[in-house]
Amino acid sequence: MKLREIYQNTDIRERISFEVFPPKEQEKYQGLVTSLTKAKTLNPAFVSLTWGASGSTNNSLEFVKTIKQNGLNIMPHFTCVCSTKEYVSYHLKILTEYGIENILALRGDIPEDKSLLHNDFKYANELVEFIKNKSNLSVGVAGYPEGHIESENLQADIKNLKKKIDAGADAIFTQLFFDNTKFYEYIDKVRKIGINTPIIAGIMPIISQKQIDKMTSLARITIPKEVEEKLNTLSAEDLKIFGIEYASKQCEELIKSNVDGLHFFTLNKIDLTEKIINNII
Repeated sequence: MKLREIYQNTDIRERISFEVFPPKEQEKYQGLVTSLTKAKTLNPAFVSLTWGASGSTNNSLEFVKTIKQNGLNIMPHFTCVCSTKEYVSYHLKILTEYGIENILALRGDIPEDKSLLHNDFKYANELVEFIKNKSNLSVGVAGYPEGHIESENLQADIKNLKKKIDAGADAIFTQLFFDNTKFYEYIDKVRKIGINTPIIAGIMPIISQKQIDKMTSLARITIPKEVEEKLNTLSAEDLKIFGIEYASKQCEELIKSNVDGLHFFTLNKIDLTEKIINNII
């Protein structure tokens, strides 16, 4: 089912999705396949798959094929900074043969090794337009409730989002956030410039202090006072329990506000996401 069809469903249970990454280690790879196969009982709308770093597919294509054969809808990521038009065209053909219907189109992080960069695509809107012209795939793009870390400000970032929508994007998946107010304010600003595309809330349960430190160094993410206090006082195990409870509360509030969908950044810890979903559904 394509993104544009998924988010027409009225039941929130039909609008929940997961994001995973293909592990390099064979043992972890098989473990994730097993976890996702078991998670079919949760009936995710699709599983989003991060593509290989710096333009490499790693074992991403194998993973796509395996998960698809196991009966799950899968949405691979494409990044443009390390991709050529030839590379994207080649993989679009393969993915179409696999029966893939959705792609998440991202600019991607600039690699330290600048020799890996290509000039075919500089921005995500260019990649969106190329995919739409080359295929019948439904395309998702990223949104940033507090602005992309490289953007001048939030308003400038939303103008860039409009370019991606005008290029043909069908859904917006937000960066993770811990303050629902930031998400609601973002939706209001996005709607005011004429974007009516579904905006899917990105949710990541807190699992460790290290995780929070890494995410806040890579993105603009406000840490609510309630969360900061817990980070400083809870043991590692209790923090994980708090993270599940906090994410569950976030999701319950978002559902009450008629959120378009929930997208869980699982960090391949499907069991934690399963606990949250069981709490809210």
